[in-house]
Amino acid sequence: MTAGVHGQREVRRARYAVAAVFAVHGAVTGSFATRVPWIQDHASLSAGRLGLALAFPALGASVAMPLAGRITHRFGARNALRGLIALWTLALVLPSLAPNLLTLCPALFVYGASAGMADVAMNALGVEVENRLGRSIMSGLHGMWSAGALLGSAAGTLAAHLGSDARVHHALTAAVLTALGLAACTWVLDLQPAEDEEPPPRFALPPKSALLIGAVGFCAVFAEGASLDWSAVYLRHQLDTSAGLAAACTTGFTLTMALARIAGDRVVDRYGPVRTVRAGGILAVLGGLLIVSAGPPAVAMTGFALTGLGIAVVVPLCFAAAGRSGPNPSQAIAGVATITYTSGLVAPSAIGGLAQATSLVVSFGLVTVLSCGLVACAGVLRTGGRDRLEVSRPDAAVPGPRS
Repeated sequence: MTAGVHGQREVRRARYAVAAVFAVHGAVTGSFATRVPWIQDHASLSAGRLGLALAFPALGASVAMPLAGRITHRFGARNALRGLIALWTLALVLPSLAPNLLTLCPALFVYGASAGMADVAMNALGVEVENRLGRSIMSGLHGMWSAGALLGSAAGTLAAHLGSDARVHHALTAAVLTALGLAACTWVLDLQPAEDEEPPPRFALPPKSALLIGAVGFCAVFAEGASLDWSAVYLRHQLDTSAGLAAACTTGFTLTMALARIAGDRVVDRYGPVRTVRAGGILAVLGGLLIVSAGPPAVAMTGFALTGLGIAVVVPLCFAAAGRSGPNPSQAIAGVATITYTSGLVAPSAIGGLAQATSLVVSFGLVTVLSCGLVACAGVLRTGGRDRLEVSRPDAAVPGPRS
């Protein structure tokens, strides 16, 4: 009984610790995003060259994410996350130091690579905590990431408003976030591989299970990337709204996603991941239909809000399903993460290219069609023949770290 209570306390503490790591990870992204205009001016880049440079974070992440499992096997989960989150927070300073395109591209490659490896490590630990608690927490963890991104972007907006040098802003932010990240890692689960466990390969194709789960994540992230990057443009140019109202649409979409993720675990625990994603897919399809109806701006804004609500919990549930889909959670999570990062890379340019050839209405018609995939393919998130996690008894003993 005492061992069980102690184990439960350790797991609950690990849950809060990994949630803090998610928030730190998101804060780095938010801090960077708000200073992209400063970085563009500092490096004297045209819009086209900036677009080329901004492809490198996703490229770096896609290349480096498979290494996360190897690093975790070598150093243990806690030490691996400690090193990777510090690498990620410190990488924030690199882009603002680049004086031109030739230096910015490798800086963003390293920035993206460190982001991807930390992403895989913290999601793997989140899945382990979820399994030990016996209830859904991944949606809430990703909600903490969104909250961290909002806080980082708010601080970055203030810094930009005050006209601060991004090199100074990012150096101070990196120092604070590194300290917070390292402190939080003190209480995450210290998982160690079994003595006879083979290390994962440095690079490997995603397992088949990850490909199917990743396809669901691809649809959700495509809708997310399209909405984040193009919702304001859609309202401004397609519906002829003011710049302020167009910006408010993007902010509303982001807030909707963050709030839905924070509240999403209760829905998942009650209805299970499959039904939750199917219902979310229906909301996203309805949102897409409202967007392409090209009616009043309020209708389109409602459509973007419904899209955000519908896709909010999909990626967290994809990571959770990947972590339970086979004997190597880190490799499966890395596979799903690679697919979703690729979707985030492809979506903005695909929407732009299709809009150039046709119109933004047709582009968001594609988003609506992909949202139908969430309804059709949600069943792949059912792992182990179950649609929901088994809730463990409060007095049940919780297994200790693997050795």
